[in-house]
Amino acid sequence: MKSVWTDKVDKTCPLPEYPRPQLVRENWLNLNGTFSYAILPQSQQWPEHYDGEIVVPFAVESLLSGVERPLLPNERLWYQKRFTLPERMAGKTILLHFGAVDWKCRVFINGAAVGEHVGGYCAFTFDITPYLQPGENELVVGVYDPTDNGWQQRGKQVIQTHGFWYTATSGIWQTVWLEAVSDCYVESVKLLPDIDKGTLSLKAKLNDADGATLKASVTFLGEPVFSGDISMDAVLAIPNAKLWSPEEPNLYDIKLEVYRNGVCTDTVTSYFGMRKFHVAKDSAGIPRLFLNNQPYFQKGLLDQGYWPDGGLTPPTDEAMIFDISEMKRLGFNMLRKHIKVEPLRWYYHCDRLGMLVWQDMVSGGEYIGNFYAGVLPNIGILHVKDNKNYARFKRTKPEWREDFRRELSEMIDLLYNTVSLYAWVPFNEAWGQFDALEICDRVRKQDPSRVIDHASGWYDQGGGDIQSMHKYILPIRMRKLDNRAFVITEFGGYSRKVEGHTWNPKKAFGYLMFPDKEKLTDAYAKLLRKQVIPLIKKGLSGTIYTQLSDVENEVNGMYTYDRAELKLDEQTVQELNRQMTL
Repeated sequence: MKSVWTDKVDKTCPLPEYPRPQLVRENWLNLNGTFSYAILPQSQQWPEHYDGEIVVPFAVESLLSGVERPLLPNERLWYQKRFTLPERMAGKTILLHFGAVDWKCRVFINGAAVGEHVGGYCAFTFDITPYLQPGENELVVGVYDPTDNGWQQRGKQVIQTHGFWYTATSGIWQTVWLEAVSDCYVESVKLLPDIDKGTLSLKAKLNDADGATLKASVTFLGEPVFSGDISMDAVLAIPNAKLWSPEEPNLYDIKLEVYRNGVCTDTVTSYFGMRKFHVAKDSAGIPRLFLNNQPYFQKGLLDQGYWPDGGLTPPTDEAMIFDISEMKRLGFNMLRKHIKVEPLRWYYHCDRLGMLVWQDMVSGGEYIGNFYAGVLPNIGILHVKDNKNYARFKRTKPEWREDFRRELSEMIDLLYNTVSLYAWVPFNEAWGQFDALEICDRVRKQDPSRVIDHASGWYDQGGGDIQSMHKYILPIRMRKLDNRAFVITEFGGYSRKVEGHTWNPKKAFGYLMFPDKEKLTDAYAKLLRKQVIPLIKKGLSGTIYTQLSDVENEVNGMYTYDRAELKLDEQTVQELNRQMTL
């Protein structure tokens, strides 16, 4: 199935834009485009031949890859590409970056092993300088991905799709690129605004800080705010700060320069926003979601980030922008990125367009079974402990749990500087849930600046900042408030098949199905007016409707899967969102 953007994809270099907007350098080379590929038995340690060509960074299962073939648990996927460094990169340290590769990969340059990475959703980098040769070089990547036959973090990926379980994404699925740096360069930067003090905390990590100094300059709309030498762990004054919000997504630009022996060895640019996220009590003593020290009602959508042509990979930058800007046009101010980590440019567009983000951790472990996933929650039995019987939620082995902790920490580091990222969601509906209170403490320690929904939907352990409810079909009723903000973190799921825009009309799945736009819109309006909006004054602080778009067999989106048709009346959606306020 094509999307609106399928035929606009430049297959010689898809997604050509700079892939890391918060740490930008000028000297880089995009490797996206045509690779050779082979699918071979897992036991085979090196490809002796290749099966054909694949378009990277689209997963082997996807339409845009040009292959559309599943990777089975007993197989390994191989990639090969030859490249020559441009003259501007000569004599530099060369870094090889992968936006994401699902799941376990090994990387080779000119036949030599460079490194290995485990985890399907976070970026990683190798210094390949020692392995390069003059002229043409060969990049080979081998990938193993057992999908739902494994215990790893994989989200809703399955080999055989059904219901709300979707086509797998195996192998390279985000941009592959080279970057040229000098011998002393910025590896990472952490930026933390404090609107109460009017400051920005900055922590820079260099690959080799010996004898190096750092200079920073900050501007807002081109006007200077700060300029001077700073330490690697500095606090910059940001006087009379222009605050960031969905209504006014003000962003500051920052440039960092590294000097050694009086010579500038590295220059990077980034940006930040002055904003504050927390939960506190309003003037009536009700716990609320706060933005910039004011109660702020969040009108959100579940956003799974799937595409009919690219799978987890957006076909174009324009496609990412469409989802965000269109939901904002309809009156929403938040997207819950559901069980997926997006390419970094998606978060950049949320930052600059003004869209709050709740970020899920990717679920893993075996499926927990219908008893704990469906029966108990829907008869109201929600007080099940997650810190003793790990087998209950399919997290039996300690190494499985430790792998989750590692990947969760990687995700937080990767997205730490995202201006729009309001909340972390470590667990969703008990899928692989374990020790949620301990995990919540870990997240808080690593990032104290954000709100945490520690166990979204069902088996609440009493921690975090959010009292979270998922409610489909059954009536929505007010919860007894505690010290956390009450948010309906999933609801609705009202469905409609649109002829000519449905993945598989014979297997279309939805909670409640409606025949046309009018009836779907009427039901949506009734749900909000009768069950949701009256709860706002009583303590409801936010909502997350399911969902932004259809996904494969699941037809409960605002938009069709191909993003060609809005399935509800837009004026009704906009008017209801105007009514949802404190």
